[in-house]
Amino acid sequence: MKIAIASVQVPFITGGAEILVNMLHDELKKRGHEVCLVTMPFKWYPEKSLIDCMLMGRMMDLTEVNGEKIDRVIAMKFPAFYVKHPHKCIWLMHQHRQAYDLWGTQYGDLDKMPNGENIRQMITINDTKYLMEAKNIYTIANNTTARLKKYNNLSSTPLYHPPLGYEKMHCENFGDYFFYPSRIDQLKRQRLMVEAARYVKTDVKFVISGGGSAAEVQHLKEQISKYNLENKVTLTGFISEEEKISYYANCLGVYFGAYDEDYGYITLEGFYSEKPVIVHTDSGGPLEFVEDGRNGRVIEPDAQKLAKCFDEFYNGRKLAESMGKAGRISLREKNMDWDYIIEKLLED
Repeated sequence: MKIAIASVQVPFITGGAEILVNMLHDELKKRGHEVCLVTMPFKWYPEKSLIDCMLMGRMMDLTEVNGEKIDRVIAMKFPAFYVKHPHKCIWLMHQHRQAYDLWGTQYGDLDKMPNGENIRQMITINDTKYLMEAKNIYTIANNTTARLKKYNNLSSTPLYHPPLGYEKMHCENFGDYFFYPSRIDQLKRQRLMVEAARYVKTDVKFVISGGGSAAEVQHLKEQISKYNLENKVTLTGFISEEEKISYYANCLGVYFGAYDEDYGYITLEGFYSEKPVIVHTDSGGPLEFVEDGRNGRVIEPDAQKLAKCFDEFYNGRKLAESMGKAGRISLREKNMDWDYIIEKLLED
């Protein structure tokens, strides 16, 4: 088949969404399909830019190109799923969350814009309208499915997928540090890990990897300096896949502090590396995988409670080992198979 994958790209930003789009592209090609990524630039500010992006998404007609029919379109992000095609399938990562679950929270910005309410209504109406055009609607996780039902009254089915390079992930030993690799952002709450480092009573250490918001990176550096945590917390910046796999293989456990995450590769990567994963009660997608006391911990987003949890694992290496093994086993209970995923995405 000739298949187009429709998505968006924030220039110079690469994260989980871009990784998934590229994985899908490669998996489709492995199975003999002719595949093309069709991406549009995305900018969410000022508010008029959102309207422009929505118009751009709807103006894309991928029915055919250069006189040749495109058999399928798989659309994955707002507003690329506005694209026109008679056989459009949705595999939704998330909508524009500022108009939905992040509205009115400390992590939102659309509600603080002068015309935010009108644009929010416009997004909700058009999302519902153009998602309904699809032959099938799938999501990457039940958390996304639940949001879609709550805000747009649309039914969908989750299709879980393994993280990039999962077959290379392994466990070497249980070191003295917790690992948190992610885009640096207030929504990811690396600052909660740094704050918890102030309260730990053991010699446990912390490694935070990734790039992202310059302002948030600066905030973390200031907190580390202010509380003399240089010997406890390491900010590595960007690391290679090989380095990431090594950090996973040798850490004591994995921390994933994000607020209401859509899916959460970090949870899966931690389990494939046979490490326990700590998440929070409001973490969203990771709660579909982390079972408190079995393969990790689910705790309130409180720095002192988090510090106590870090100390418990540091003082109980056997606990970390047993939970890590349970994490790997728990992934087998999910249908994370690319053959199955692609079969569903290409169904008539």
